[in-house]
Amino acid sequence: MHTVVERELELKLVLSPERSIPVPARLTYRTDDPYAVHIAFHIGSEHPVHWTFARELFVEGVFRPCGHGDVRVWPTKVDRRSVVLMALSSPDGDALLEAPAAAVSAWLERTLRVVPPGSESERLGMDDGLAELLAPASGRADDLWLRDPWPSDESQDGE
Repeated sequence: MHTVVERELELKLVLSPERSIPVPARLTYRTDDPYAVHIAFHIGSEHPVHWTFARELFVEGVFRPCGHGDVRVWPTKVDRRSVVLMALSSPDGDALLEAPAAAVSAWLERTLRVVPPGSESERLGMDDGLAELLAPASGRADDLWLRDPWPSDESQDGE
């Protein structure tokens, strides 16, 4: 069974130091994808925008600047309020989003309680999958493993 941890909140799309517009968003964490966080922007609209990136990056970004390239996250203060800024870049454009630090931190804390850091790989079931993949098929002889997969070029038929 998989667990989903969600939080809807209003972010601000920063257009300039003096101007921003509200953007409804949904933060989602799924235990079947334990290394990632998913953010949907413009929820409730016809064309929401989805971003996925490492949960570890988001956790670190609450405390200190991190990331490079397409996703950068860092904490700061705006009008004496603690916020988390996310700079997102794509071929379609760039966005700077501001999120309330307390709401993001509380949501991240819930994800960390569900899947503690370092235990993510246990959720993937990789050991079980590998064991199943590498287990010999029941009822088949091991002669398949003993046969030469590249028969000799020397043909004994029709010489």
